[in-house]
Amino acid sequence: MLHLNVYDETSRLRSVLLGTAQSNGPIPKPEDAYDPKSLKHILAGTYPLEKDMIKEMEAFAAVFKKYNIEVFRPEIITDCNQIFSRDIAFVIEDKLIKANILPHREEEFQAILHVLEFIAIENILYPPEEVHIEGGDVMPWKDYIFIGTYTGHDYPDYITARTNWEGVEYVKKMFPHKKVKSFELRKCIVNPKENALHLDCCFQPIGHDKAIIHKNGFLIEEEYEWLVSHFGRENIFEITGDEMYQMFSNVFSISPDVIVSERNFTRLNNWLRDQGFTVEEIPYAEVSKQGGLLRCSTMPLVRD
Repeated sequence: MLHLNVYDETSRLRSVLLGTAQSNGPIPKPEDAYDPKSLKHILAGTYPLEKDMIKEMEAFAAVFKKYNIEVFRPEIITDCNQIFSRDIAFVIEDKLIKANILPHREEEFQAILHVLEFIAIENILYPPEEVHIEGGDVMPWKDYIFIGTYTGHDYPDYITARTNWEGVEYVKKMFPHKKVKSFELRKCIVNPKENALHLDCCFQPIGHDKAIIHKNGFLIEEEYEWLVSHFGRENIFEITGDEMYQMFSNVFSISPDVIVSERNFTRLNNWLRDQGFTVEEIPYAEVSKQGGLLRCSTMPLVRD
């Protein structure tokens, strides 16, 4: 049995679901793009090749192997993008919550049923239909659960808005002992530099008390300031709009002192080392063309 255990973003990882780029399918039509970054690369003819993304994901898997982490992978669905496992479900404490994702991505959840067999059935939660929530927006952090959301009246018009107010309320109801803090994110369908698809596209806690953040990812300045004050400005790495676009905040913590990062994130990686982190650098620039990076590709199941 898998005894789910995720109370924060950085405790030592023991088991994880890592997505797959195999049989990723043809280049999507522009009208089928999930996000503005994918759309940009579809239109520019620079959409990533399956063989390159497979290589990058195997480099990620090799880091997990190095640290003796149990790795699950989805079953392969022919011609289906299954890279971003954080979108389909996520774990808080000892509960796995199925995300109510974009309807045509439902089969991705079916591809991890072999993992769910190891989890006690009462620990798998299926939110009601009106609850929209994806794992990239959800971050357990000590006494808190941080959630990215978009509650504008035009929510249905944005394919980039993935977590609604009902999603926030659902987490509050399921985890009444936690302080649930939500953050309104900036959404834009056409300009990827003005769009925070998920909370982890503009913010992520690292180590014991530090964070990576991008101010313009937040719609409400006071909510951004709350995070800065909570972590302390001296503990924060502030990223630029271009660095948010490159996904600098979407690194992945194996433990409080080991972080997997993209090898081209020179400014961030140098800062992390200066702070005492071990940085495992891997190539992930091709995957990032689809609007997600390292945290998006993983679903932690068990941390210490």
